[in-house]
Amino acid sequence: MNFTVKIWGVALSLAGALCTGPVSAQRVKTAAFSYVPEQTDDRYNQRVPRKTLPVAGTTDFVVLGHRSATEYSVERYDAELKKVWTAAVPVAAGESIETFAANTEQAMVVIHHKDAAAQYLSVVPINLKSGQKANPKKLIDASPRDRRPGVAISPDGKRILAFRYLTREVQIKAISATLYDQQLTKLKDRIYDFHDLGDLFSPAVHVANDGTQYVTLVSDKMKKLSLRRYRLDTNDVQVLSVAVGGTFGGKAVNVFDTKFTMQPNGVIFGAAICTERETGQYYSLKLVKFDPTQGGDLKFAPEFRFTPEYLAEVNKAGQTSSKRLEDVYLSDVVFTPDSALVVVAEKKYEEGGDDSPTHARELHLFGYNQFQTPTWHTIIAKNQVASPAEGFAGIGYRVAAFGNELQIVTQEKLKNKSDLYLRRVNARTGVVSEPKKLGLNVASDQNLAYVKDFTTWLDAKTIIGVSRPNKKSAALMLNKIVSK
Repeated sequence: MNFTVKIWGVALSLAGALCTGPVSAQRVKTAAFSYVPEQTDDRYNQRVPRKTLPVAGTTDFVVLGHRSATEYSVERYDAELKKVWTAAVPVAAGESIETFAANTEQAMVVIHHKDAAAQYLSVVPINLKSGQKANPKKLIDASPRDRRPGVAISPDGKRILAFRYLTREVQIKAISATLYDQQLTKLKDRIYDFHDLGDLFSPAVHVANDGTQYVTLVSDKMKKLSLRRYRLDTNDVQVLSVAVGGTFGGKAVNVFDTKFTMQPNGVIFGAAICTERETGQYYSLKLVKFDPTQGGDLKFAPEFRFTPEYLAEVNKAGQTSSKRLEDVYLSDVVFTPDSALVVVAEKKYEEGGDDSPTHARELHLFGYNQFQTPTWHTIIAKNQVASPAEGFAGIGYRVAAFGNELQIVTQEKLKNKSDLYLRRVNARTGVVSEPKKLGLNVASDQNLAYVKDFTTWLDAKTIIGVSRPNKKSAALMLNKIVSK
């Protein structure tokens, strides 16, 4: 399905964080843009969940658009929503976008190619000033019979790490990785060997700004969180492992879901939801910190137990009567500038098979202070439904931290008004503002109405988002929302 997307600038006057009335809007700019909804084999895990990126040091931003089945584009817009340049990125049969990223000099589109004879990752660098494309650079090769290779990019976008899995039958035994600098010059090859671990699950590869590499994973029959650190100046490997599952009060508890997030200085936080092995009941949330600047030790935060009292809070917030927690998955670990930390989980599920609507319900927020001590928790109730074609691309939420505040944007229908809504969360206290209409009047039919992938913040008062304004319109809009 093709949509002609119109780009508008919308200046909004927000009367205050707790105001619930409509917001006046002023039309600023409009331009044409083509968008084709993504087709993916995995509706739960999008490979490119963020398609709008701020350009560092400016008020501009770049957008990864999907023009047709054979072409993407990267476009740069200035603060007035004037298109600065467009760079077409062709994709051939058997190719798909793996990653979209940017640093101070260039945007990068990583493409996965697979056919009967070959499988590899390549990157298309695009100069941020001119929009000029460089020749594609192949990052790593893999056998077409191997698992899909992957790529990790440092927080500043100046280190690119491509890797492939080495397996025996279906079990991962090692990872072969190659590190590149900002100019895509090869810095080092590395093998991450896991033969000593036996079984392992959910390996994730991270690279810090200085090129240090980390592998985080679950091991020991879903009981341990493990981390391995690979520095550039030595071949020694630092291995850390900590049990978060086990037997507690006669109940066998396993790791159910994890979320690892790395800060620019290399500090890694790992959050884990644990469940009872026999019943699947949610047991606890655990948080682990690895700080290489403090000797590389792992530090546990006190666990948060999912008690019957917590389930009662969830039911009260959502006006439901669930007998147990289900379908709640970790989605974000958010840091604030003053060292507070918020773990976010979201309830997501399908009604039935692949042709059924998808749902995104309550958000579960858990706040920690600078010493990783749990200080508050809260549940934000929401009721989002998307068509089978949209999957989770059009529902869920976006979050950003500014000072001591989290801003959360959702597309919901509240009081019979379908719109984008903004909530503000105090990261120190957990106090949540009432949802604030952004005044876009998003369509509420079964056609594409909101594409979450394009939602981003240029600063604490400027949000970019893509939506369709009403049922009669076939066109999406890229909205620039400025709050006062």
